[in-house]
Amino acid sequence: MFANWKSCCIYVPQRWIFALMGFLALLNAYAMRVCLSIAITEMVMQPNSSTIADGSCPSNIHISGNSTADNTNKGIYNWNEEEQGIILSSFYWGYVLTHLPGGMLAERFGGKYSLGLGILSTAFFTLLTPIAVEAGGSVALIVLRVLMGLGEGTTFPALNAMLAQWTPPEERSKIGSLVFAGAQLGTVFATTLSGQILHHSSVGWPAVFYVFGTFGVAWFLLWIFLCYNNPREHPFISEEEAKYLDERMSAHTHKQPPPVPWRHILRSAPLWALIAAQIGHDWGFFTMVTDLPKYMSSVLKFSIQDNGYYSSLPYLCMWFCSVLTSWGADWLIIRGHLSTTNVRKLGTTIASVGPGLFIIAASYAGCDQMSVVILFTIGMTLMGTFYPGMKVNVLDLSPNYSGTLMAMTNGIAAFTGIITPYIVGILTPNQTVNEWRLVFWIVLAIFFITNGIFALYASGEPQPWNDPEFLRDEALSQQKPKGSTKVHEKKLDRA
Repeated sequence: MFANWKSCCIYVPQRWIFALMGFLALLNAYAMRVCLSIAITEMVMQPNSSTIADGSCPSNIHISGNSTADNTNKGIYNWNEEEQGIILSSFYWGYVLTHLPGGMLAERFGGKYSLGLGILSTAFFTLLTPIAVEAGGSVALIVLRVLMGLGEGTTFPALNAMLAQWTPPEERSKIGSLVFAGAQLGTVFATTLSGQILHHSSVGWPAVFYVFGTFGVAWFLLWIFLCYNNPREHPFISEEEAKYLDERMSAHTHKQPPPVPWRHILRSAPLWALIAAQIGHDWGFFTMVTDLPKYMSSVLKFSIQDNGYYSSLPYLCMWFCSVLTSWGADWLIIRGHLSTTNVRKLGTTIASVGPGLFIIAASYAGCDQMSVVILFTIGMTLMGTFYPGMKVNVLDLSPNYSGTLMAMTNGIAAFTGIITPYIVGILTPNQTVNEWRLVFWIVLAIFFITNGIFALYASGEPQPWNDPEFLRDEALSQQKPKGSTKVHEKKLDRA
């Protein structure tokens, strides 16, 4: 049976099988992460008040108010806005802790199991969510979300370590953007399907967690069988593809590079520029992905079914944009129209300035539902150029240490996932347009500041410390007496 499978699959490019499964990994990871943002609108009691705060939208502006949820008392838990902010941010408390260990383990042993087991654990805790909430309320939910974050924190570092083994430079934007686009489609999948489940299911909000947890377990079973750490370990790969990958990647990706050069990494201006860009992206993305369903429900008064549709639309368009612009980015680089550095800067700038301006415009559209949806959608569509921009930049800087670098960039930026839901909870106690406008102005300011840093200091070229020979020569020179130390001019020029 194994031989038959091998003869069948040897004709399929295995790097694209990995890309598809990596895409589904992020789709499942984000679906399990994001589904609470929709479900919590049905879990929590909505305040019944006859007074309307300044900037509040009227409650009779539904485009389609045929959801059964609109005619029943929403939720059974009396969690205020601040408490909801803590619940939504708690996932990131665990998420930031496992990035660096996950990245270093993936570089040393491969990313297959650190990624696979991380998502499997997230799926297990997702399935347990309804039971935990019923038994322990908000405290149990917070604990469970922290545990989910611990499992999912290995996702991006492990994926990046595997991307470094499976993506030749001329396909880096396409494959990297396809894999990372799982985040957007996972958000689309979670918000749309959650809205439908909440609208139609007799079980109610627990069904949301049962469905997405099951999908996560199913993905893990396929992943273990289909994907491997690198081409050398893969039993189904053709000799032609293995030779192609070895030839195209041997210059900058090595089997056993020296230990992580922390001194060089921590002094790398392009890396810190990338971290700044990642902070800007995550601040805007997490604000929207975590709290947009609440804005649609509590501010614009969409029904739960409409909430699922309109909350997912911006991320669907963002995905289309990331796919199209990733092909364009590789074309510009291959044809020599723009350098890799300038392509990364251009994509990041479009994805920072565009969303920031359109999100602000949406806040001034007030209670005009269609205008707000259109403006949010245009803004988030433009955010798709982040992926051929700064998101694949780690692979440019250092394929050998991409797991560690992704752990640093994504791990540091993930603190915004802790901060933004709490800020939203504090600044929007009454869920009014005026309160949310301040939230969006903060997003715009963060976008502009972080993009400015990236535009000044970013690079799309492999850094000297990615080269094992550079590091070994440096180590040898430090061991020699001072008088006999030679300056390696070529290496220093490359630095």
